Amino acid sequence: MSIHSMIGQGQSGGFIASYLESLALVERLHRLLLDVIKDEFERVGVLEINAVQALLLFNIGDNEVTAGELKTRGYYQGSNVSYNLKKLVEMGYMHHQRCEIDRRSVRVKLTDQGRAVRDVVAELFSRHADGLQNTGVLGDGGIEDINSSLRCGAVLDRTDPLHLLDALKPVSPQASAPVSLNATTGLGLPF
Repeated sequence: MSIHSMIGQGQSGGFIASYLESLALVERLHRLLLDVIKDEFERVGVLEINAVQALLLFNIGDNEVTAGELKTRGYYQGSNVSYNLKKLVEMGYMHHQRCEIDRRSVRVKLTDQGRAVRDVVAELFSRHADGLQNTGVLGDGGIEDINSSLRCGAVLDRTDPLHLLDALKPVSPQASAPVSLNATTGLGLPF
C-alpha cells in the first residue's frame, strides 16, 4: 500500500487524490522540461552544460543577481545553487564579482557565451509555445486557466493551511458578507 492510497482514505479522499495527482503532474512536467532542454543542447552540440544550468541562465537573462536572489526571485529552485554557479563561472557562461558594499556577497551576470545559451532556450520555448497554440492543443484561455491554478497553488505552498482557513473568514464578527476573491490569487487573501 502506498502513502497515496493511505492518505486518500479519509472523508476528502477524492480531493486529496486529485491534489496528489496534480503535484505528480507538475513534477513530471518539470522533469520533461529538463529532458527537452537536454535534448535541444545535444541537438545543437553543446554538451558541457546540463539542463538545470541552461534553465538557470535563461531565468537570469540580462539581470545581475546574487546567489540568494536566485531563489527569492524564483530563478532557481534547487539546493545546489553554489555548485552550479561555480561551474557556470568556470566554463565561461557567467561573470562573477564581489559586491562592493558587502564583500561576502557575489553578483553574477551572463557572459556572451551565457547569453547564447539563454537564446537557445528562448528559441526552444518559443517553438514549443507556437506549436501548442497552432495545433490547438492549448490556447490563450487554457494556458491562463492553468497559470491561475498554479498561482493559487503557489500561495498555498507559502501558507499554513490552518491560517488559510482564518484568512477566508470575514474580518469582523459583524461582517456577514463573504470575503471577496483576490484577482491575482483567486482566494480571499490579503495579498
